[in-house]
Amino acid sequence: MLPLKDLEEQLLHRADPCLPASDDGARRLLVLKQYRFHKKLEIQLFRGCITKDGRLKNPLTPIDPLAAVLQADDPDELRFYAAVSRFQNNPTAAVTDDDLAALQMIFQNPAGFHFHVHNPEFSESVVAGSLQAVTTGAALHDLSILVAQADGFYDIRPQLNAAEGPVDLRVQRLLFGYFLRIGNVLHLPASMQVWKALRFFLQYPGGMRLRPVDFETFRSNILSKLEDSLSIVYTYAQAMPPDAPEAQHLYTPPERVIYLSELGSYVLINPVMKYGESEVPLRSRRPLYRTDAKGSLFQLDRDGRAEDAFLAQILQQHPHFGEQLSEPLPYFYLHRRRFLDEGWFLDAFAQWRSEGIAVLGFSALKGNRFNEHKPEVSVRLRSGINWFNALIGVRYGKQKASLQQMQRAVRNRSKYVTLDDGSLGVLPEEWIRRFEGWFAAAEPDGDELPVPKTAFRTLHELFAEESWDEDVRREVGLYESALLRAGAVPEAKLPEELHATLRDYQKRGYDWLRFLDEHNFGGCLADDMGLGKTVQAIALLLAQRERHREHPDLVVVPTSLLFNWEAELERFAPSLRVLRFYGPNRARQLKSTTRYDVLLTTYGTVLSDGSWLEQQQFNLLLLDEAQQIKNPSSLRYEAVSRLKARNRFTLTGTPVENATLDLYAQLSFTCPGLLGTPRSFRALFSVPIDQFKNSKRAAELQQRVAPFVLRRSKLEVAKELPEKTELVLHCPMGEEQRKVYDAAEAEFRAFLEGTADEDVARNTLHVLRGLTRLRQICNSPLLASDTHVGADASSKIDVLTERLTGLVPGHKVLVFSQFVSMLELIRTELEKRGIGHAWLSGRTRDREGAVRQFQEDPSVRVFLISLKAGGTGLNLTEADYVFLVDPWWNPAVENQAIDRAYRIGQEKHVIATRLICPDTIEEKILQLQDTKRALSDELIQSESAFAPSFTKSEWLELLSH
Repeated sequence: MLPLKDLEEQLLHRADPCLPASDDGARRLLVLKQYRFHKKLEIQLFRGCITKDGRLKNPLTPIDPLAAVLQADDPDELRFYAAVSRFQNNPTAAVTDDDLAALQMIFQNPAGFHFHVHNPEFSESVVAGSLQAVTTGAALHDLSILVAQADGFYDIRPQLNAAEGPVDLRVQRLLFGYFLRIGNVLHLPASMQVWKALRFFLQYPGGMRLRPVDFETFRSNILSKLEDSLSIVYTYAQAMPPDAPEAQHLYTPPERVIYLSELGSYVLINPVMKYGESEVPLRSRRPLYRTDAKGSLFQLDRDGRAEDAFLAQILQQHPHFGEQLSEPLPYFYLHRRRFLDEGWFLDAFAQWRSEGIAVLGFSALKGNRFNEHKPEVSVRLRSGINWFNALIGVRYGKQKASLQQMQRAVRNRSKYVTLDDGSLGVLPEEWIRRFEGWFAAAEPDGDELPVPKTAFRTLHELFAEESWDEDVRREVGLYESALLRAGAVPEAKLPEELHATLRDYQKRGYDWLRFLDEHNFGGCLADDMGLGKTVQAIALLLAQRERHREHPDLVVVPTSLLFNWEAELERFAPSLRVLRFYGPNRARQLKSTTRYDVLLTTYGTVLSDGSWLEQQQFNLLLLDEAQQIKNPSSLRYEAVSRLKARNRFTLTGTPVENATLDLYAQLSFTCPGLLGTPRSFRALFSVPIDQFKNSKRAAELQQRVAPFVLRRSKLEVAKELPEKTELVLHCPMGEEQRKVYDAAEAEFRAFLEGTADEDVARNTLHVLRGLTRLRQICNSPLLASDTHVGADASSKIDVLTERLTGLVPGHKVLVFSQFVSMLELIRTELEKRGIGHAWLSGRTRDREGAVRQFQEDPSVRVFLISLKAGGTGLNLTEADYVFLVDPWWNPAVENQAIDRAYRIGQEKHVIATRLICPDTIEEKILQLQDTKRALSDELIQSESAFAPSFTKSEWLELLSH
């Protein structure tokens, strides 16, 4: 076994007998000493104990500063230990700036060490008795060089002041090459320049005497360069009299200038006070002197108060500047990335300029393309004819940015805009958002942003009201009071030529249309189907003809509604001269269009004759069933948008069929600019609303379009509606269908004409077969088995499916036909469009199940019913629209069908629509219904009971048209 002493040394750890450093009985020591073999400074750290009477005692335990770094949390302590390690086992040949900086860090003493100086005469080793306690004092910076004249020479001598008072350099030395020891206080030179001058004058404490010729050289080469860091005092200089001619321009307030330059990756910020022609760095101690005409030297006082204020204005722009005050530099500095890339300079420069400080040298920084100014944006909003014109000026100092340049930058989401001189103006995020809003509202035109007057509701968001001129304030007030408050639209007089009595809601619709038109606003009348949009529009056509007669109106409708519009115009406004601009003969009509008040045409004609129509000037341009232009990228939308008109209106029962873009197309047509560009509309509304169901954006969109869309549902105007409204919807045949019908009619006519009167009465079955065939062809040529025409040749199916598509989202609909085969064709079209429907014919076994499906299933929107199967015994009160696909001889049968929806206790108002092919036997059936409507049901029961009462001539009359 090893000896017990060896085992103790190897196995047992003896803790330090001293108390912890935080205890009053322990002390941490910083010892300044001299290396054993040379006179360089060495710094060591120790832990020592003290006696009860406060004396330090041995042993002293060394502290490794690098090990202390691992235990330190405070950043200042980390720097302290790193600075100490610099002076251990690493003597340097010369004193450097880094040495002085490390000593300044040590003198801050964040770890709370007690400073001691080692006395090697007591012991070469550091022991308690070899240490003398010292304290650290303020840095030495008040070193002046006094220049005096004596006996024809110049005497140069130093003057040093410390916190304790004047210091006699003749009895001083630099302890360890760095410190002045005054009593028990160690002072460290504040800068390398002070250290070098102090070291020099400690060698020559009495100063120097120079001849005048040598002094001038010394002054220009030495003293002038020391003036920024040391105080140079010419004792023989006199105070400049304020009234001296040389002083007049020197006593004006000094100018403040900041010069910018570069040093590596840093931008240097050098503040200068300019006294007359003399520039003095703000951080220098340079005096101001002037020599008069006689050669006398005069001293001028620097404006200390102004310089302190200038310094404060610099410091408040960045926290780093305050930290740099302790560094002996004539400038402040920031890393180039922080100075330029983070846009710091914009705020700093703006603040300095606002306080009258000039900033020079920015454009000379290497690779710098930035403009040094923040954007200054001026806005003036004026009223034009159809626009509010915002005159917007954007300037960056002396440079201008056009609205087109701003738009490119904003569209590219760039933080910079290219200016006229090629420099880059920085766009703050606040201005990017503001310009995004402006460019979403309108496209720039030169220096102006023409915002359509239809967008008056957005003006408060876009432009501060102090930028509005008086006309803008007045007009916006008028529009807001009339269009944003219910019932506030002023009443307008109905035209005397109108042959109709409008219901109250229709009169309000007419008033609204008139108000919009008088202020050159377009609009969309979007009442539910059957509420009389056409008659309201016709009233407008009549009214504005009194004021605008120089150009005709243009009404564009689907081909299927052309006949209906002709009939309605003739019925309600017979005084209007109407030209049906449609069909193969329209080329001959081109020269005569100016003789008419209204041109009535179709969407297809606008597409085919667009080149001619685009050259014409119209008064009103009115689109019916305007959902036809719901796609803003379609040829149809582009064609109608190119037409020139004083004003535009649309009619539709379904302003939005699938997505918000439907609404954009219609309102961009009637109110150009209201909803901005397609790109901005998609970003602001379409994507948030359609994809993410953003209710806030939906409310914003509704608020924007509300003044220009008038929609009344049947429920809203229920009190003004009759219990049942019966309409006739004409469905003109297409070319193929007409060809089939005309051939069948000619064949039937030939049969009648070639048959004797008495034979016609005997061949009733053959006559009825001919009538039925004509009626089937009116529905669809496919119902007549001997025809060969495509399934799309039915004008009724086209019109019906178009109407159903618009109605089914909010209504339930009954569709009656005498022919089950016609209902089957309709069912096929509904299935193609994904419209839920129920079916009832004579072959349906579960009638109650079909009825219950329609009444209770919300996905079932349409009920297809055979007229005979559903004429009696049904109660279908969920429906509020009824379509009669083909007219029946007996109006009582049709009324029974309509009454399936209208029952006692029914809360909905029912609108029944008969589909009629004009210029066919169906028109004659309608006329026959009118003449026979007063007869009792017993007299007219069916075709077979009805037929014998007709003579041959009456049958032929039935075929005439």
